[in-house]
Formats: sequence, C-alpha cells, structure tokens
Amino acid sequence: MPKIRLSKTTRRGFLLDTGMLVAGWELFCADTVMAQELAATPTCRDGDEPTARQTEGPFFKPSSPERGDLRQPGAGARQLELSGFVLTRSCRRLGGAVVDVWHADERGEYDNTGFRYRGHVVTGPDGVFRFRTIVPAIYFGRTRHYHVKVQAPASRLLTTQLYFPNEPANLRDGLFQRELLMRVADTSDGLVGQFDFVLNIR
Repeated sequence: MPKIRLSKTTRRGFLLDTGMLVAGWELFCADTVMAQELAATPTCRDGDEPTARQTEGPFFKPSSPERGDLRQPGAGARQLELSGFVLTRSCRRLGGAVVDVWHADERGEYDNTGFRYRGHVVTGPDGVFRFRTIVPAIYFGRTRHYHVKVQAPASRLLTTQLYFPNEPANLRDGLFQRELLMRVADTSDGLVGQFDFVLNIR
C-alpha cells in the first residue's frame, strides 16, 4: 500500500482529509472557548515534535488485559470514549502499536489488586485506538487525568498522561502540561475525548 504524504498539514486537517473524524468533532469546533483550549494540542506536520513524556506514577501494573471497554457495572461516573491515532513525526499512521491505559475510578482510587480501569488495545493498519471508560475522579494533589503507555514495533516506549480541558485543578497540578490536553466534547451518550500520539520515529 503506498505511503500517504502529508506536508505541513495540521492534525485537524489530517483527520478531515482522511475522513476519520471522531464523532462529535463538529460540536467542539463550534465552541470558541473550547477551541482556545484545543490550540495547545500539537499539530501534525512533517517533522512534528513527539508527544511529551511524563512519569508513569506509582500505580502502573504490567500485563493489563487486551480490551477497549474498561467500564464497570454500576459505576456512577460519566462515560467517555477516548480515541485517536498513533502517528510518526511525519504523520504516518502506525499499525501494531500497543496503547495501554489505566486511571483512577469514580472515587479517585486505583485498583492495585486487579485490573479495574486498566487495559490495552493494538492499533490496526489505520493507526486508530479506542477505549470506552469513565471520567476519573480528582484525588489529592492531582487533577483529572489518564495514564498511557504507547509503543509501536521498533519504537521506544512512550509513557505519558492525558488531561481534561477547563479543569480548575489543572492549575494546581505540578505535572499538568497544556500540550497533553485532550479534545473533549459532550454528546447525548456521554463525553468524547480525542488525542493523537506522535512517536519519535519517522
């Protein structure tokens, strides 16, 4: 299959050109305030900087189950679908990349004995990943966030965290980075979050 070349194309343009729009994208494009928050998300262009790295924190567990649905019966938190692409610095979509997600529950607690709110998926040829989960609670010292590890074949492991826009606790969290903000939109079925990971390979 021939390579797709994208020259000086924003990540938003990349999504539009490939027809792989995340559901609800038009909702937050129309929202000026949210659009200002989204401007911090890295653009996708040839030679783009890789996604910023962050600490994995004290609650990582290896060998998470392969599953995209992390929801638990009876959870009282809002549901969220998190999706995006795994890309190279030249905007090439990466198949076979492992995306591992873990986060706190609706009470701000991590499951350290089992695998609640922990799982990983492997991207297909289109480089897309998708998780269905909940919005985690804030806990002492931290704003609302997801932990993520991403690794494609022959690439270095990326460990980072994703953040929610318009969270007051973002300003009080010493780890918070604006370039790791997700795009988030409200839909009738819950929230939709989107983030594209750029790995440090061409």
